Amino acid sequence: MPRKTSSEAGLVAARLALGVFFTFEGWDKLPWVMHPDQLASILTRWAEAGTPLSKWYVQTLCLPGVPVFARLVFFGEVLAGLCLIFGLWTRTTAVVLFLLVLNIHLAHNTLLHYSFLSKGDGLPVLGSLLALVIGGAKMPLSGRKRK
Repeated sequence: MPRKTSSEAGLVAARLALGVFFTFEGWDKLPWVMHPDQLASILTRWAEAGTPLSKWYVQTLCLPGVPVFARLVFFGEVLAGLCLIFGLWTRTTAVVLFLLVLNIHLAHNTLLHYSFLSKGDGLPVLGSLLALVIGGAKMPLSGRKRK
């Protein structure tokens, strides 16, 4: 069995931590599956307080698709979190989650704010996901066989 490097161990730790984070972030959104209006209410508040760009984004793209997006966010976050925990399709999952997080911060109008840099659900999550995209191939403790 090949020896694991500290960088591989670090990536596995990041993968597992992000997997748990997204699994529980998604699980919190379980009510959205039956009541997508809860997401619509959140998006409406974000649009009212947002910049013209985020307001346009929410009103034009997000609100019309709320019944679909509410379910996609729940299932996407939970399934992506589980994929990270079990090491399945790590790089692909990290790309999808990276885009999901960017999408949320664009809609919430936090992408270009100080809070994006200082809160745990912004830059640290994106940075960790990017690390998995770059170095996540053939990681140890993965559900996929290493060659």
